[in-house]
Amino acid sequence: MAIDGKTLCGTRETGKKQLVHMVSAWAGNGLVLGQRKVDEKSNEITAIPKLLNALELGGTVVTIDAMGCQREIAGLIVEKKADYVLAVRRIRPAGRASQRFVLLLESDSVAEQIDCGHGRVEQRRCSVIADLSLVEKAAEWASLQGWCV
Repeated sequence: MAIDGKTLCGTRETGKKQLVHMVSAWAGNGLVLGQRKVDEKSNEITAIPKLLNALELGGTVVTIDAMGCQREIAGLIVEKKADYVLAVRRIRPAGRASQRFVLLLESDSVAEQIDCGHGRVEQRRCSVIADLSLVEKAAEWASLQGWCV
């Protein structure tokens, strides 16, 4: 199940400056399982827990982009008997540190994908490191099993 936020074009409400921003839960086949509107003066971090609480997550793997890479969100997913894969941005301290781990630790698994679309070629590479010894505050992440870089 993928959790992702999108701003909806052409949805400016009367008297408001911002467009409507929604957080959606997607099944693997593109089916929307649930949505929550992001409050006007907020962001996805506050809407994601509301959406997760509305869903039955048991036995699923929840993926969220870097916006949702929060200990509290990971804890909520685990409480609901699911697993998670959260992206880490390189600009955040954890993201910068994770880039250094690749150089120091052996990857347990590596996957690569190349996509063409929207006028560009995108190459994605994900290395999974199960050794958490260099992950700062690893114990604070609920059921952390590995670090993807």
